[in-house]
Amino acid sequence: MALATSAHPTLTPPQEDNSFDKLRLLRSRRVGIATYRRLIAEHGSARAALDVLPQIAQAAGVRGYKICPEGVIHAEMKAARMIGAQLIADDDPLYPRALAELQDAPPLLWALGRTALLTRPMVALVGARNASSLGTRMTKKLAAELAEAGFVVVSGLARGVDAAAHAAALGGGTIAVQAGGVDVIYPAENTDLAHDIARDGLRLSEMPIGMQPQARHFPARNRIIAGLAQAVVVVEAAAKSGSLITARNALDAHRDVLAVPGHPFDARAAGCNMLIRDGATLVRSASDVIEALGPIAQDDATPPLPLSDPAPPQRPLREVAALHSKILARLGPSPMAEDQLIRDLSINPTHVAPVLVDLELDGKITRQAGGLLSKTV
Repeated sequence: MALATSAHPTLTPPQEDNSFDKLRLLRSRRVGIATYRRLIAEHGSARAALDVLPQIAQAAGVRGYKICPEGVIHAEMKAARMIGAQLIADDDPLYPRALAELQDAPPLLWALGRTALLTRPMVALVGARNASSLGTRMTKKLAAELAEAGFVVVSGLARGVDAAAHAAALGGGTIAVQAGGVDVIYPAENTDLAHDIARDGLRLSEMPIGMQPQARHFPARNRIIAGLAQAVVVVEAAAKSGSLITARNALDAHRDVLAVPGHPFDARAAGCNMLIRDGATLVRSASDVIEALGPIAQDDATPPLPLSDPAPPQRPLREVAALHSKILARLGPSPMAEDQLIRDLSINPTHVAPVLVDLELDGKITRQAGGLLSKTV
């Protein structure tokens, strides 16, 4: 099969031909996010990359390679125009700076609604699809207070916690990140909510217009939720859930992770309780979230909620988990002085003290008179 010798038509695509070329490059077979960025970096533009892509594929041993047909891109852009969606590239001033920090940040996003929300500070609220009545009430309270404080509430348009967060934050600003195309509403029960978000908030997706969501799309969506936000708050989550994937994505992106505690007998609280055990900030109200984010976020979000004394900086959960292990490795059944333990660890005492409290509450260590610690047997 002969290879295409030119990636472009005789007629120049209309006005948005730069976006057209970028979309065509990203939609081409075997071009993922990393390949897209490498091609742009090496060849200077999407158009130049498209010109050489068939030859690159041939050199890599791919026979009969053809780039994405123009008709496919024309159809996608026409569908976007019909619904009023806007394509935002990673070099666009509207592209969120926080999201751009991700190594696998989406090069292109379809946006439907108020794109100005992308320039404001954001907090993600995620949790169980089968949220309890208490979890739903807590979500609504957090979302409404955060929106009132000037934060945009980000979530995934799922049923349960996501839907409650979007609905409560609509008046102040909310962003729904979708697993399928920005025009595909899933689940169907959130159709009215999705229309409200498109009018008063913003819907985002990296997927092609018209793409039906598949199971593998949801973890990819979760990384965008975590990447957009300065912090991720988990309201209810089982021990193995998509919300915990979002929390892990947040950790990888060096974002704050916070969680609402729940009853130990409620499986929907197991994931949140695990996060708190491992160092996530415990959330009782929106003021806990704002305190954890610190003064920079407060300056950006107006008007802020009244704050109590500033909270100490939060350490990443991975560091906290590693410190748990180090402490337990040092301690044994025989009592040891807390001061000696801190000297042995060579770690700032202000970082060790809260971890010792966590381990004591978990029953893993015992505190004895005279400042002595021992490992629970």
